[in-house]
Amino acid sequence: MSKVKRIEREVQELSAKELTEFREWFLEFDWQVWDRQIERDAEAGKLDSLAEEALREHTAGKTKPF
Repeated sequence: MSKVKRIEREVQELSAKELTEFREWFLEFDWQVWDRQIERDAEAGKLDSLAEEALREHTAGKTKPF
């Protein structure tokens, strides 16, 4: 049995309270992983073209205030 399948089984066996605790922990963990990935992508210049496009559209008056 794979590690993922074992974890799935364990999660299914959690009580409602434990599931809530796990969900909160996992959401925070997932956001931290995502934040680190975004930081690495930004440092590597992978987001530069998106930022440039957004600035061009803003300069051209194609954006609206919220």
